[in-house]
Amino acid sequence: MKNFNIKAVLFLNYFVFAILLNSVGTVILQMQQNFGISKSQASVLEGFKDLPIAICSFILASFLPRIGIKNSMLIALIMVSCMCFVMPFAHEFWFFKLLFAILGISFALIKISVFTSIGLVTETDKEHSSFMGFLEGFFMVGVLVGNLLFSLFMDDSNPKSTYWLNAYWVLGGLSVLSFLFLLFSSLNENEAKSEQTSLLGDIKNSISLFSYKKVLFFLLCAFLFVLVEQSFQTWTPTFYKEILKVPTSMSIQAGAVLAGAFALGRFLSGFFSKKFSWIYVVSFCVVGFAISILLVLPLTHNIVISTNTNWLNAPLVVYLFPLMGGLLAPIYPSINSVILASIPKYLHSAMSGLIVVFSAIGGTIGSIITGFVFQEFSGQEAFYLSLIPLSLLLISAIIMSKLKINPKK
Repeated sequence: MKNFNIKAVLFLNYFVFAILLNSVGTVILQMQQNFGISKSQASVLEGFKDLPIAICSFILASFLPRIGIKNSMLIALIMVSCMCFVMPFAHEFWFFKLLFAILGISFALIKISVFTSIGLVTETDKEHSSFMGFLEGFFMVGVLVGNLLFSLFMDDSNPKSTYWLNAYWVLGGLSVLSFLFLLFSSLNENEAKSEQTSLLGDIKNSISLFSYKKVLFFLLCAFLFVLVEQSFQTWTPTFYKEILKVPTSMSIQAGAVLAGAFALGRFLSGFFSKKFSWIYVVSFCVVGFAISILLVLPLTHNIVISTNTNWLNAPLVVYLFPLMGGLLAPIYPSINSVILASIPKYLHSAMSGLIVVFSAIGGTIGSIITGFVFQEFSGQEAFYLSLIPLSLLLISAIIMSKLKINPKK
């Protein structure tokens, strides 16, 4: 397979960061149990993760190819490796704020680099879309593995136990392994650079993207999607612990089931993107997810679960809730691939930066709103609220599908 080595490295990098970034749901739950942090206080961890992603993406997007795509990923991996080896000794809330801030900065470098690299290692629009779907699917495999990993370190008999922090030794090792694989891989970055422009010209190219209506509606779609996605991913463990009353380890494993559903949905999107127009896939997924919310959430009211509940004897709703993620999953890679395939490769870094910025802002706002509504009202109402951005997402995607981009080269 052409470019097999570098493609494998991109998958591994995404896998490592999937585990670390999406551990925020687990950490939020453990902060409440270990340190008595409230839901609204714990929800700021999403901001400490996403705001650095947004800020750094905005600053770096225009000239990251000049730093070097490979070099940027290496810098990100070494920073994360060092932080992981510190975390087993962390016993105060500010350590976790620092962890997610560094993860945010590092992921800004990784995601822009990975999205830019896709255009360099694929040759056609369909190959681009398919690879994007599989890559995002593998990201969700990382989320699944991460939830399972943390659940193995949980002590259900002692909610105050911090033994779970030892999972970071494993994550530090994975980060170092990813660093070494990337170090000895090669990537031709020439097409990602615009040789005719200066740094100022690169910044002007980035700004010029805002002049296209299709880009604006895409950014709105990305913002709305991640707002919904992060709400579910971040608060599922807490929802299972407090609403469904299952053990802590099982609550975190529910996040793994949700991630597994996302992974399956995104792998399937890599297949369906070759068969159907992206707007049909997105529309089906948005409507299907909205319907599943209306059908599944009522089943979580007044539910009674015994203290010895496990995955072998749990009520049906315990399985249904995370499986909804399979419907939500194909949306993000579909819209990302469409917009990246619409513009020249030398603008992919700038466009990737905008994707990361608006995704990060959406994730932060979604998590904070969900945490507030969860605390003040109920977990069900917090998730019912997602029907509003889902409706806006469908409208924006339909408008986006009717617009064209003809950028000047």
